[in-house]
Amino acid sequence: MTSLPRLDDLRVGGVLPTPKGVALAVMELCQSDSATMEEVARTVMTDPALSGRLIRQANAAASAGRPVVSINEAVRRLGLGLVKQLVLGFSLIDEFSDGHCAAFDYQQFWSHSLLMGLSMQTIARVSRMGPPDDLFACGLLARIGRLALATAYPSDYAEVLQATREGSAAELAEAERERLHIDHNRLGAAMLGEWGFPPALVEPVLFHEQGVDAPFAEGTRNYQICQALSLAARIGDLGLAPEFARHALVAELLAVAGRIGILSEDLGALLDPLMESWAAWGELLKVPTTSLPPFAVIADGPAQRIGADLKGPPLRVLVVDDEEATRRLMQAWLADECGHAVALAPDGRSALALALEQHPQVVLTDWVMPEMDGIELTRALRATDWGRSIYVIMLTALGSEDQLETAFAEGVDDYLTKPFSQRALRARLMAAGRYVRLQEDWSRDRAQLKRIASELAVSNRKLERAALTDALTALPNRRAAISILGQAWSASRRSEQPLSVMMIDIDRFKSINDRHGHAGGDVVLAAVAKLLRESARKDDWVCRTGGEEFLVICPNSPLEAAAQSAERLRKTVAGKPLTVDGKTFAVTVSIGIASRESDTPDADALVSRADEGLYEAKKSGRNRCCLVRAGRKLLGPE
Repeated sequence: MTSLPRLDDLRVGGVLPTPKGVALAVMELCQSDSATMEEVARTVMTDPALSGRLIRQANAAASAGRPVVSINEAVRRLGLGLVKQLVLGFSLIDEFSDGHCAAFDYQQFWSHSLLMGLSMQTIARVSRMGPPDDLFACGLLARIGRLALATAYPSDYAEVLQATREGSAAELAEAERERLHIDHNRLGAAMLGEWGFPPALVEPVLFHEQGVDAPFAEGTRNYQICQALSLAARIGDLGLAPEFARHALVAELLAVAGRIGILSEDLGALLDPLMESWAAWGELLKVPTTSLPPFAVIADGPAQRIGADLKGPPLRVLVVDDEEATRRLMQAWLADECGHAVALAPDGRSALALALEQHPQVVLTDWVMPEMDGIELTRALRATDWGRSIYVIMLTALGSEDQLETAFAEGVDDYLTKPFSQRALRARLMAAGRYVRLQEDWSRDRAQLKRIASELAVSNRKLERAALTDALTALPNRRAAISILGQAWSASRRSEQPLSVMMIDIDRFKSINDRHGHAGGDVVLAAVAKLLRESARKDDWVCRTGGEEFLVICPNSPLEAAAQSAERLRKTVAGKPLTVDGKTFAVTVSIGIASRESDTPDADALVSRADEGLYEAKKSGRNRCCLVRAGRKLLGPE
């Protein structure tokens, strides 16, 4: 298991979120060995809102039977450990509904976290990966590290969030480490560990943002919970996304769901009731939620044609004009009436510096300005990687065809002739908005394709390894052995270096199967394989070719050296008695060794010679090595 971060080892300079009041009293009670459920229930009863939430959760957990109506019964049904976790989560929602970090949206954070918790609860019921209520608490607090950083470092974290507002979770974590020397995943995992969450939940929380790259073996419980958290985070993103952005999230949502066996046709049946539950819980906890159409509608894409919404999503707009009155007028209309984020610059040079800092999506620039005019600004923007995708609208009193041709040749996307009306400007911004959305969709699709390609590559590597690996012993299988031997043979022929092989067979293996059954035989096979792998030389390849037979390929090894190595392997196996079903007994192997000689026609002939030596070792009493040289068979000592 991965070493989990401890809160005491992390350098956190500020005050972290901690429960207070009734929640603190409940947590302290639950940590006491002598605490009873009645004492915990009496403490919870002093907070009517908390009592109602626990009763609701207990009823949500009950699939059938009489509904829970008292806090005593709710505590008994949920158990002290889960009560502590739920009380902690509900308390933090109440206490940290706002804060001092200007760029951190506290309400949106809890809205997303609540949807993650409910998603984990629903996924657990469908997949049976764990108790639904435990996973509800895990999902609710999976991103608590973000709240902790906003609480401990409100000013610094605001700057981190501003700098990464368009970035991914991985980019946010990297920026956190650079600025604060810690990221939200490590801090959140440490806090959950401090609060008593089991490692089986804390470890997936630590890695859930890595998705398919999380360091868990596929099929393990940690892998399942980690991928479920990744899916819950995507569902949270979908719940908070503006209407125009929802459809673009569907492909990745389906891909992540597929990792834990949730088919695309089942996802709607899971999500639609979940969104209703989110709204009900949001009302109870005073957390904002949104109303979403059925998932099938979102998956089919937006019904309205592109550009039907005159206002569109808010844009980052840079207005460049040397007349202050014009700048202020456009700022008032663009920001106040249309909701766009507007920055102002008096000339092209200062606009270029501002664009470098803020990366606007649209630039509205006057043509004629001091120091750097609109054409020079456009040319400078297009010379940068980040400036090529900016939508540039030129404002000009000039209108000849030659001048417009020059403007478009330098990279201008559209123009407005002064004086212009608000209606004309709105039409141009509608076109700019469509362009920006298409750019974002393209970037998102490209990122998804890269992610899917990466996942396919990982899956293909896993499948390739599985196809070349013996499942019982984890050694290269017969198919892999043929490939390895072919490569070694070719290298030996090219470089005129020696090449030897060993054929190894477990003695009297049938009698082992007869006495201990096939399960006992598998124990012996796995143990012998482990001994051979650990005792073989570093450059040798130990492969299982079938049944109780093994092939050892020894590149750059003459016959005498291979014979010495074979004798060491034989003694190692004979000297390590094995225990099966409580019975300890010795296991021995017989080994045939051969080396490439001038008359050896191919790799198959080399293996056949080693096989002849194996047969001779068996015929001569087993637990022997026999090497074959130029047709002669030489037995080693017993």
